[in-house]
Amino acid sequence: MTGRKRIKVHTEIVNGICPDCEEYTMLVGVTRRFYRCMTCGSDLEQYVNGKISYIPTLSPRSKLSDIQGYFDGEES
Repeated sequence: MTGRKRIKVHTEIVNGICPDCEEYTMLVGVTRRFYRCMTCGSDLEQYVNGKISYIPTLSPRSKLSDIQGYFDGEES
């Protein structure tokens, strides 16, 4: 035997509205909490508090002006 290790991958595919591109699209679950939009490729974090909400995640490569514009309600 060559000592191979098996990795079990579990993904979840849901339909929803992406807050970045505002399209009804498929969201692929990378983990139980993080999803990726199949239309624009943005990473989303799932929050459950009475209803399920997908919030864009912040990354080191996100521009501060884009983040402030999103929360001010401006179009990108």
